[in-house]
Amino acid sequence: MTLTLAGPGGPVNVLRGASLRMAAGESVGLMGPSGAGKTSLMMIVAGLERASSGRVMVVGQDLAPLDEDARARFRRNHVGIVFQAFHLVPTMTALENVVMPLELAGRRDAVASARAALDEVGLAQRAAHYPSQLSGGEQQRVALARALAPRPELLLADEPTGNLDSDTGRQVIELLFRLGVERGTTLLLITHDAVLAARCARIVPMADGRIL
Repeated sequence: MTLTLAGPGGPVNVLRGASLRMAAGESVGLMGPSGAGKTSLMMIVAGLERASSGRVMVVGQDLAPLDEDARARFRRNHVGIVFQAFHLVPTMTALENVVMPLELAGRRDAVASARAALDEVGLAQRAAHYPSQLSGGEQQRVALARALAPRPELLLADEPTGNLDSDTGRQVIELLFRLGVERGTTLLLITHDAVLAARCARIVPMADGRIL
C-alpha cells in the first residue's frame, strides 16, 4: 500500500509500497526509527486513515470501499487500539471509559463486561476514579481494558509503554500479552524497544515507508 499526504512543500510519500501479512492469533512487533511510517501503517489498518493505493484487508474485510461511518463500525466490532498517550475521556470514570465502546456496540452486558475487564487488569477497585486520579500505569491499564473488553480479533498497540517508567511498562506488557493470548487476539505492536519487540512471535523492521 502507499500513503501520500499533502505537505507545505508538496506531496509527502509516507508509505512507499508497504506490505504486511499477519496470521490470525499472531503477534508481530513492528520496529523502525521515528518517521519510518509505523504509526501511519497502523492508522490505515485501523481504518483511521485511507491508503492512497493498494489493498487493505483486515480480518477478512476490504477497507477500501468503506466510507468513514462504515470504517468506524468495522473498527468498533473488530479492532482494539492502545495508544501511547492513553486517550481516556477525562470526564468519565475508569468504568465509564471501558463501558463506552461496549454501549456503542449495543452490548446489553456492557457494564458487567466492563467491570470484568477492569478486574482482569487489576483495577476493579479503581472503577469510580477519573483519569486524573489514576497513575500513568493505571490509565494505560484502563486503556487496555477498554481495547480488549469488546474482544476484538485484532489489537493494535502503538508504543504502549512509551509514557511509562520501566517497571510499570513491564507490568502493562505482561497484561497485554497474557490477555491477548488468552483471547487468541492478533497483535500488531509498534515499538522502538528491541527487547519488547522480541516478545512477539515475529519482528518486522520498517524504514522510509517500507517494510524491510
